[in-house]
Parts: sequence; structure tokens; C-alpha cells
Amino acid sequence: MQFKNVIGLESQKQQLIKDVQNDRISHAQLFLGKMGFGSLPLALAFVQYLFCKARTTEDSCGTCSSCNKIRDLQHPDVHFTFPTVQSLSNTSDPQFPLWKEQILQKPYLTLNNWIEASDEKGRNPIISKFQSQEIIKKLSLKSYEGGYKVSIIWMADTMNDACANKLLKIIEEPPAKTLFILLVENQASMMPTILSRTQLLKIHPLTDDSLSAYIKNQGVQSTDVIQSIVSRANGDVNQANEMLRAAGENNENREDFIQLMRVCYKKDVIPMLDWAAHMSEKGREQQKHFLEYGLYMVRQSIMKNYTDNQLVRASAEEKAFLEKFARFISGNNVLSFMKLFDDAHYSVLRNAHSKLLFTNITFEVMRYIHRA
Repeated sequence: MQFKNVIGLESQKQQLIKDVQNDRISHAQLFLGKMGFGSLPLALAFVQYLFCKARTTEDSCGTCSSCNKIRDLQHPDVHFTFPTVQSLSNTSDPQFPLWKEQILQKPYLTLNNWIEASDEKGRNPIISKFQSQEIIKKLSLKSYEGGYKVSIIWMADTMNDACANKLLKIIEEPPAKTLFILLVENQASMMPTILSRTQLLKIHPLTDDSLSAYIKNQGVQSTDVIQSIVSRANGDVNQANEMLRAAGENNENREDFIQLMRVCYKKDVIPMLDWAAHMSEKGREQQKHFLEYGLYMVRQSIMKNYTDNQLVRASAEEKAFLEKFARFISGNNVLSFMKLFDDAHYSVLRNAHSKLLFTNITFEVMRYIHRA
């Protein structure tokens, strides 16, 4: 992975390049941000730059033996840790071939993606004390190629306390030329003693320009579609990719949303129940996309009402609908609408009873839409 292949994050790239060039590399670094912002690609590009035999002032060469090994996730001095379901494997190594396959296909991999790929029962994985022993054992050995030894801990916020406590000493006093990179989404889940021993690098959401350029590179030409995706993705590549895959559903989501608001405004109970039955027959992914779309339309309504249309980012069809609908979303009900769709999204992820869930949505929407 070269820096040029990492989407956006220009200031973070420059900082890491500067650290390598000035030989001022902190031995323990914590990259804080959602995986969809690019923490892992940035870490891989950083390590590749550090190991590169012909790096420039801007990037690794991408062709030397070290670059090739890191690109393929098989450099002997770069070790990877990731959470596992303990009953399947209490350390990372047995599942590394599968994790590597997932990362090579999808470097912005999320924890949920990994759970779906690694455990058919969908159990929550952790990084346990058994993995900490493996980390310590590997880093106590000499490097194969005489340079740095690197330990990349993906989703380090899934470490349990026993694991974190075992790693405290080696993170504070590592062997010479040892580098820890902890990739973390939730800072609050990390032990303060670990946080105090690492240098923090915040990985911010991608800018609209960076995400727009990425979407264009995926072959999307429509300005309306790009704008709609960017406004909903919140700077997250994974969310943008989900919306790209669901692009064909956008018209369907819009029509379902319009129908929901119409029948609820009219208080037509039978059509409301019919709508709920229709939604309950959709697959879970389609239901998730609809609820995300509902949140998006509520936000766009508020933008239209309170920014004089200046911050609305929607397709032409959506803007036409918002001209009539936006007035029904106000300070009196916007938080209720957002909580309703957000809670429903969470319930879908937890396999809630679909018909009951969407029936409840119709009656709640009926209440809220008349508050405006």
C-alpha cells in the first residue's frame, strides 16, 4: 500500500513521512478513527514507506522487495493482530489467511465485515491474553531483515483487560527498533494506561472532495448521485461503498419514504399496515438502506428549512419532494424522527421482528409528522 493509494488524509500522510525522514518515529502510535476513514490503509502505507529501500520524499517506491512483501501482507517483520472468537481460535495466527484475504479485497474492512466473514454465528470477537503472549514472543526475536519489527493491532479497542495489562511493559519499553501501531475506533474502550503510552494520531472523516473523487473513480458520473452519496456517507468509505452497491435501490427507497409520509400524514391505518407488511418482506440489507435513507431525508429537510436551501445536497428528484415535504420537519419533531430511524436501524441489525418494527414506525411517524 502506497500513500498515493490511501484516499485523502493528506495532513496525516505528510506527518508520517516527516517522522520517517527526520528519524523521529514514536515507538507506539495509536491511530484513532473509524476503519472507513482509512486507518489500516494509512498504517500499511506508513510501514511500507518505513521499510522501502528506495523511498522518495513523497512515497515508497512500490517495487522493491520490501514494498512487495508488505503489499502482499507477508513481510516477516510485520506482525498482525486482530480480534477472534475465542472458541474458534484464541490467537490471530490460525485465522490470518482468512483475515489477509479479506484485507487484500477490502482494506477498509470493518469489524462487522470481519465477524460476517469469520463466524457464521455472528459472535463478538476479542483480543485476549493469549494473543498478547504471541505478540511478546514474536517481538522478542531478532528481525529477519535487520530493520524494524512492527506489530499492527487492528481493532485494538477489542483487547480485554488481561491482554492490555500484559502488553503494558513492552509498549512502554519495547526492544530496539520495535514499532507498535494500534488501530482504534472507540477511545473510551482503551485502558488509560495504554493511551498514555502511545502517540495519538486522529484519523478524521474524509473530506467531501476526497470522497467525491473516490466515487468518480468507481465509474459514477452523475453529479446528483455523487452528491447524494457523499452527503450520507459521513466521510466513511465503507458507507459510500454500501450506497454504491445499493444505488439501484435509491428510487425504491425514495418511493417507500414518500409513501410512508403520505399515509401517515393522512392517518390511513390500513395503508399504513400495508406499508409495514411491504417493508417486512424486504431483506435485512434493504431495510437498513431504507432506514439510512430516512435519516438522510430528515437531515436534508432540516438543511432546507434552516439554511435557506444553501446546504441541501440531494438529487433533483429528492429536491422536488423536499419542496413540499420539508416543512413537516421542524425543531419540534426532528430529534424524534432521527431517534426513531436510528433505533430501528439498530433493531434491524439485531434481527428484530420486521413486521412489528415497521408497524411501530408507521404509528410513530403519524404522531411526529403532526407536531411540525
